[in-house]
Amino acid sequence: MTTKDFYSQKKEDLLVSQYGQVLTKKNLANLLKMSVSSINNYIVKGEGIPEYVKVGNGKNGKVLFPVVNVVDYLSNTVSVA
Repeated sequence: MTTKDFYSQKKEDLLVSQYGQVLTKKNLANLLKMSVSSINNYIVKGEGIPEYVKVGNGKNGKVLFPVVNVVDYLSNTVSVA
């Protein structure tokens, strides 16, 4: 196991213990320290956000972010000095 894989697994374990297997838009906004409206804007743009799953149809559909996708997003976009 590489160091990157080790830290990705630790991030995943931590997020799962805090949020379960999926994060809501509000959970993701809190984690990334941004507003839910910013998350909504990124969803509309289709970039700058982890891959998500939409459950339901139309306006009433719920957007969920699997922890695995959030960890992958964080691992590839956040660098540590």
